[in-house]
Amino acid sequence: MSTPRGKWTWGWGLLAAAGVLLVGVALFSPRGRGDELSLTAFTDALRRGQVETAVITYQNGTAQIEGRLRAGAAAGGAAPATSAGSGGQAAQGGDYRTRTLPADPAIGLASLQAAGVSVTYAPASRLNVLTLISGLLTLALIGGLVMLLMRRSSGGTDAAGQFGKSKAAIISEGQIKLTFADVAGCDEAKQDLQEVVDFLRQPEKYHQLGARIPHGVLLVGPPGSGKTLLAKAVAGEAKVPYFSISGSDFVEMFVGVGAARVRDLFEQARKSAPCIVFIDEIDAVGRKRGMNLQGGNDEREQTLNQLLVEMDGFGSGQEVIILAATNRPDVLDAALLRPGRFDRQVVVDAPDVRGREQILRIHARKKPLDVTVDLGVVARRTAGMVGADLENLLNEAALQAAREGRSRIVGRDVDEARDRVLMGPERRSLVVREADRKVTAYHEVGHALAAQLLPHSDKAHKLTVVPRGRSLGSALYTPEDRMHHTRSALLDRICVALAGHAAEDIVYGEVTTGAANDFQQATGIARRMITEWGMSEVGQLALAQDSGNYLGFGPQAAAYSDHTAAQIDAELSRILNGEYARAVALLGEHVHVLHRLTDALIARESLSGEDVQQALAGGLLDKPGSAGREDDDPPAPVGLQPTPA
Repeated sequence: MSTPRGKWTWGWGLLAAAGVLLVGVALFSPRGRGDELSLTAFTDALRRGQVETAVITYQNGTAQIEGRLRAGAAAGGAAPATSAGSGGQAAQGGDYRTRTLPADPAIGLASLQAAGVSVTYAPASRLNVLTLISGLLTLALIGGLVMLLMRRSSGGTDAAGQFGKSKAAIISEGQIKLTFADVAGCDEAKQDLQEVVDFLRQPEKYHQLGARIPHGVLLVGPPGSGKTLLAKAVAGEAKVPYFSISGSDFVEMFVGVGAARVRDLFEQARKSAPCIVFIDEIDAVGRKRGMNLQGGNDEREQTLNQLLVEMDGFGSGQEVIILAATNRPDVLDAALLRPGRFDRQVVVDAPDVRGREQILRIHARKKPLDVTVDLGVVARRTAGMVGADLENLLNEAALQAAREGRSRIVGRDVDEARDRVLMGPERRSLVVREADRKVTAYHEVGHALAAQLLPHSDKAHKLTVVPRGRSLGSALYTPEDRMHHTRSALLDRICVALAGHAAEDIVYGEVTTGAANDFQQATGIARRMITEWGMSEVGQLALAQDSGNYLGFGPQAAAYSDHTAAQIDAELSRILNGEYARAVALLGEHVHVLHRLTDALIARESLSGEDVQQALAGGLLDKPGSAGREDDDPPAPVGLQPTPA
């Protein structure tokens, strides 16, 4: 619990008042009157008859003398030079003060009376009240600052015992309106979680049969796939209290705080049963023990130990369900995943084309869509996107329609939103040379043409030379949802990735640096074919290299010999060089189509997949400004610059 804002305001107000009072005491407290005279200057003034009055106070073994010098006393003789630095100005008249020993005969009572000085004795003050107040205010100011800083470091709690309280957000029953009808694209996951809902609604039905509902359910899936949404839907369906906390909220720099927060969370959950406890990003606290180079007795591991104990302490009659979410189940401790703790793992994977269409329809409920928007087509063109991506896609489409002043979202708004999400906004202000623009056009047409000609590759549905993000142009594809990838399909993907580089080589006789990302993709696919999938002459071996050692730190030595490594490198070169030669031959056979499509792309700035099919079929393309050159005549080489394509 955090400290109320009013208490913070009162605390700082009291400290400010104490500070102002302390400054006032320091400014207005009485000080010694007059200038400080040295003992030599005082005796000289006494000898010359310049001292008018003297008030003597004995305190702590010394005599303090304060008084007044006669006005114009310096007329009879100037003060000695020795006194100029310590009291020359006071010797001209005015107040003075000095200190001496009580038994000094030169400044005794007889000497003062002989010089005509009016002498008065003052009692010593036993206690300076203002000094005492000043000291107390200083201590109060320092103490108050320390207390406020300690409260702020502990999250603003009122007492030290509150430091170990759970930070979980508690939502009462019935407040969550989200249900399974608001979640799409994960039918199997909803079916598994429906049992949890039934148990929370009718626990006696399961207890009569001796059935034990899973104590914990682990939701596993990529980021944005809807794990948190599913957990809220379970609470909304069951209409029970919902505790939500992140794994990182348990761990603090102080030893024992995380374990105390775990105990407090489960104690609150037991009091609110039946209820749901949702721990997001549980891998922040549930990582495998013994992975810390500084030893295993750290705060995170103590928190994990307490979490294991609390989850194991649930009896079959306790109606508390633990839901947790992670996208890294491989790093979780084995004790956390055993039956009795997290009994069940529910996979919430990226949706297929049907699931994507359902998700789009849910997010399109409150958005006015035009008849030109086909959510089925959008779903087919967004393979690999999860629920968060699709929601962002429709939101960007709505923003695009608002920017252009339309009251409904049309098809081109959705297309523009997809391009913006995948590649970034258009960079119309970027000055691109005509030569660079033409190189980019040939590069992207090379990709799209090879994709259209190869039987197992995904077909391009849009080409553009409009700069977006860090790219000067792009080719967008309509991928299929495949569960398995054949060797032929993977080789076609490598060939398509290298076709842009091949198009530059065919047309200009030299290549640019724009294919760097293409080579990374092609090399990654080829290496996995060799080391993971057994699709090469090296053999059916698992040769993939882990990114870390058994402690999770530093590189790991390869698990194969140098001879095998040389074989992998040779096979990698053979695959890549072979597919590059295949791309050159394929585009060389259709070079006239390559030129026609490039001219049309430069003129229009964008082409569709239907335009590529039309060009291959021999149809005419509307390419204004591209006349005057035969299709089979390649352009003259131009000066190239290293720009991404």
